[in-house]
Amino acid sequence: MNPIALDDAFASFDVLWSPRIVARVNDYDVRIAKVEGEHVWHVHDHTDEFFLVLRGELQIVLREESGERTVVLPRGAVFTVPRGTYHKPVSPGGASILMFEPSGTLTVGDRHDEVPGHVEATTGHVL
Repeated sequence: MNPIALDDAFASFDVLWSPRIVARVNDYDVRIAKVEGEHVWHVHDHTDEFFLVLRGELQIVLREESGERTVVLPRGAVFTVPRGTYHKPVSPGGASILMFEPSGTLTVGDRHDEVPGHVEATTGHVL
């Protein structure tokens, strides 16, 4: 029941692609993560995935019926990946992001490509 200073929360960890749960809203986690490089192609079959870029830039590559497209999110931008959409977050220069998704949602989705060693398959870590 105390405020969370996001700068302090981000300063408390260095691991990339390993989200920290900073709050819960009903049955949803508010997660923050430091990211750089590429995540993994994955899909969430039953939930949308919300992204807010706090620092840096995040790109989200989407596989759609018409082909692949990249959504570029500069600092301050938000984007929601619709459920059932294959996507791969990418950040060549690094970024700090906030995500909002149902508690227990796996970071690599319900279906995914092979998970590289630098990506953690987790439901988040309580800060």
